[in-house]
Amino acid sequence: MAGSQLIGLLRRLRASLPTSEERVIDLHGRQLAYRLRRSARRTLALQLDTAGVRVSVPQHASVADVERFIEQHAGWLQRRLIERERDQAAASFGAVDGVRFPLFGRDCRLAVEADRRRAVWSRDEYGEVLLVGAADAPAALVRALRRRALPDFTERVRLHCERLGLALPAVRLTSARTRWGSCSARSGIRLHWRLVHMAPELIDYVVAHEVAHLIEMNHSPRFWTIVEKLHPDWRASRQRLHSVARTLPVIQPGCGPGPRNED
Repeated sequence: MAGSQLIGLLRRLRASLPTSEERVIDLHGRQLAYRLRRSARRTLALQLDTAGVRVSVPQHASVADVERFIEQHAGWLQRRLIERERDQAAASFGAVDGVRFPLFGRDCRLAVEADRRRAVWSRDEYGEVLLVGAADAPAALVRALRRRALPDFTERVRLHCERLGLALPAVRLTSARTRWGSCSARSGIRLHWRLVHMAPELIDYVVAHEVAHLIEMNHSPRFWTIVEKLHPDWRASRQRLHSVARTLPVIQPGCGPGPRNED
């Protein structure tokens, strides 16, 4: 092969290799950094992950093409960025003195005291306060929340069962990664303890969902009719549940941002 042919081949090979660069786009008034990656691919693709925004494009795509593509997907991208910011805010929760966390949809304060051995619920002029010891404040907070959750959840199950003429089943807490609740004819109803952070109407929707399964172990139209009898505004609650789940505090590793499904 002649020298000129070899040089030409090397240039074409180099041009076909993936390249990347950091760029910034003004997206509806927000300066958004993204990584532009060129390769032998034929289509454009937009991704958002822990590394940030990435746009993968063919080698011949112009910057104008790339930014037009980002603009076309601006709505999707902005929604995902908001979700990521919520997740990061939740993940940054620290069980330190003075931090605030939601309890049944209301603001609650954590007070950490060096010599305290037993968690105690109290109140001040601004609302509820949980006093815990400093030795393992995150674990103490979770234990206290679980103790608050179970009686409340059990009473909600009892009231819904009464409306349907059903006996009260066993009610237990769960830490399932994918489901807010479950129902079994043998083991009863299990409800995720992190529901304790949510507003009462959202807890009530999940409870109604699981109680309805005592009659219909499926998601048939009859099942949703039972849910609607127990919780008429179930559609709005269901949508809000999925949104609020992403904002819950992650008190201990492995417990967030929140399950995606009711069961």
